[in-house]
Amino acid sequence: MHALVLQSLDDDQAQEMVTIPLEGKSSIADHMVIASGRSSRQVATMAQKLAERIKRETGRIARIEGLPVADWVLVDAGDVIVHLFRPEVRSFYNLERMWGFVDDAPGAVAN
Repeated sequence: MHALVLQSLDDDQAQEMVTIPLEGKSSIADHMVIASGRSSRQVATMAQKLAERIKRETGRIARIEGLPVADWVLVDAGDVIVHLFRPEVRSFYNLERMWGFVDDAPGAVAN
């Protein structure tokens, strides 16, 4: 699922993708992926395409929160939680810092 999420976001030209491993930190998922889109429209499109790809390839239905405003959209893909932001909203909430992500943290991966 993690690879599918990363490939989908890459195909849709997501910016500044970061993966934070959650194993041992949270029981909600194994990975958190944070990425930015250039506009609300791109953020919404990335989320919708990701949900469609997940359903097509795995048969699972991903839940999406944050549409139609699309400043911050959350996609619950089961083992992977995806946060998609407009850049200024991402800077404001700074989830990477909240989860203890720094560039040289063991296991944290900037994509």
